[in-house]
Amino acid sequence: MILQLVQVVLPVFLVIGSGYIAARLKLIKDSVVDGLMIFTQGFAIPCLLFLNIMRLDLGAVFDWRLLVAFYTGVLASFTLGVFGARSLFRRRRGDSVAIGFAAMFSNTVLLGLPIMERAYGPAALAGNFAIISIHAPLLYLIGITMMEAARADGRGVAGTATAVTKAMFKNTLMIGLGLGFAVNLSGITLPSSVISAAEMVSRAALPAALFGLGGILARYSLRASVGEAGMVSILKLMVLPGIVYVMCTAVFDLPIEFTRSAVVSASMAPGVNAYVFANMYNRAKGAAASAVLLGTAASIFTASMWLWILG
Repeated sequence: MILQLVQVVLPVFLVIGSGYIAARLKLIKDSVVDGLMIFTQGFAIPCLLFLNIMRLDLGAVFDWRLLVAFYTGVLASFTLGVFGARSLFRRRRGDSVAIGFAAMFSNTVLLGLPIMERAYGPAALAGNFAIISIHAPLLYLIGITMMEAARADGRGVAGTATAVTKAMFKNTLMIGLGLGFAVNLSGITLPSSVISAAEMVSRAALPAALFGLGGILARYSLRASVGEAGMVSILKLMVLPGIVYVMCTAVFDLPIEFTRSAVVSASMAPGVNAYVFANMYNRAKGAAASAVLLGTAASIFTASMWLWILG
């Protein structure tokens, strides 16, 4: 059983490792990695999200219990991350918010989708896309609002609202999601040639993004803020999915399909967006980078554990 689970998870991390080694050995330039991530984040993944949201049965997958179960764990992990950074590591308020953000932001797309698909098949991804559809907007709203409240030079209510709005509308992933919802809800039938073109681009999304993620991780180091990175990894890989699992099974008694989507999404390592957020405010960048690197490495084992628990 353990070997079978590792075989499900390992190919995903081998692709990441290939990108990491290629970047470390200078087989590819940083500019190539940047270009690859621009393609995947700016074009291929938005096409993937657009197609899947467009085809979702919204009434069937948007179960409020699924979303409450998942985001209760997210908020709990964020709160514990902020509290731990303040009380255990004596970090400033702004640094603590950035560390808490890393403890709640899952790599739901680049890691969650391929691992879920390999474990349970493409038909099992509906619940994942329901979670992803509000994941980044909600978490950026929480993070930006809390950071502005924590900063001595915060923008205030109006400035914070503007910052959140700009962050959402400039994000190509949000554009892909928004267009998918628009087509789904309107009932518009797009030309088959448009759908085929989007499908061609979307097929490159996950493998290319995983390879590029490895190249990005090669730039980070664990030397900085190892303690904070360890705390974030424990919260992100163990505590957050543990809370979600209890909410799904003991509180709401959700169908196993929704429970798997929620727990697998929750158990993924911190996404690169954790570093992007820290860099945006110049707060705890070393801790965020270290958390992404350590969490991604550790999730090889913790993801296998959660798949074993889920069956």
